[in-house]
Amino acid sequence: MTRTDTDVLILGAGASGLFCAMTAAARGRRVTLVDHARATGRKVRIAGGGKCNFTNLEMHARHYVGDNPHFPKSALARFTPWDMVSLVSEQAIAWEEREHGQLFCLRSADDVADLLEQRCRASGCRFLLGQRVEGVEHDGEAFVVTIAPAQAAAAEGDVTTQGGAPKGATDAPAKVTRLRAVSLVVATGSAAWPQIGATDMGHRIARQFGHKVAPSRPVLVPLAMAPQWPLHGLAGIALPARVTTAGTAFTLPLLFTHRGISGPAALQASCYWQPGQPVEIDFLPGENLDALLRAPEHGKLLVRTLLGRLLPDRLAERLVEPDLAGRKIAELSGAARAALHQAVHAHTAVPTGTEGMRKAEAAAGGVRVDQISSRSMESTLCPGLFFTGEVLDVTGQLGGYNLHWAWASGKAAGEVA
Repeated sequence: MTRTDTDVLILGAGASGLFCAMTAAARGRRVTLVDHARATGRKVRIAGGGKCNFTNLEMHARHYVGDNPHFPKSALARFTPWDMVSLVSEQAIAWEEREHGQLFCLRSADDVADLLEQRCRASGCRFLLGQRVEGVEHDGEAFVVTIAPAQAAAAEGDVTTQGGAPKGATDAPAKVTRLRAVSLVVATGSAAWPQIGATDMGHRIARQFGHKVAPSRPVLVPLAMAPQWPLHGLAGIALPARVTTAGTAFTLPLLFTHRGISGPAALQASCYWQPGQPVEIDFLPGENLDALLRAPEHGKLLVRTLLGRLLPDRLAERLVEPDLAGRKIAELSGAARAALHQAVHAHTAVPTGTEGMRKAEAAAGGVRVDQISSRSMESTLCPGLFFTGEVLDVTGQLGGYNLHWAWASGKAAGEVA
């Protein structure tokens, strides 16, 4: 019989790691979690502006991006939004539903993170926090992970209590230590938000064991525009808009920034945008500018007057040339009307890029799922090795989908590991 320090060793005490630990421990498994931070659930605690958009009632695999659009279906079917609602409601965590099915904590994201940590501790899970992973190997019988104190943990954005002490006690060793486990769960997340210590360690471990990794790219991130973009200088303007890229469109609030565009519409579009591709913006979704131009009561109006009634003044001034803006609507030629339609309903620009991982709420790409079980998250190349959450090539849209994937995939692994 193989001697091990723990049955299940989880690298990462974030959303999917905590959920995996809670689930595995409930089966009687000895569980140890290792994290380089001195606090658990760091991204959970700052998610949703500190209110934790913990799930979405409109849950479907179509809300996820990845090479295999069917992969999330099994885990999502076995852990639904209502399962998460039941969990938080059992602990009397107050929540509210916002637009588009999004569910948020009423008080604080800490409520959800603390709930998961407390469930883990009550089930006997061991936390080794403030520990960096030095190496991972398999000795033919078990996984062997070498860890050492992470001296910089306090400077990497640790979440603390109001009293200033890190959340979550730890019994981590103060020297280099080797841990042996039958099952290894890689729940290290992606490289998004490096300012709180996020890295690509999980992808490096995957490659070590023969897995292919799709290149990472920042998503749910603002898009930057070229200096010559005619709409620069409108920072602060927000309005509903329809943003289309790569054949996918979102009608949501759009925000102009000093570098380009942000807001939910742009963040959603960033999940599908690829370098060199254009984005098309409809500034009057649901309206028909052509019909408004043909309306008899508008014939004597100047173009700028009508646009000023429909759009923020500064935006209306930038969308059309001054000569066209000063004409009466009744005097417009067919070509002029077509130009107005293009400017308002189909403004097109090619972003120069995104604002990068530091501004990204998530990262697309990750461990390719063709050699991962969609039911258990276990590697088909290396039995006993599991990958959960954002480390996989499964990325959710804005709206609680990434956190729900963390819960669902963590639970799937915890039922087997």
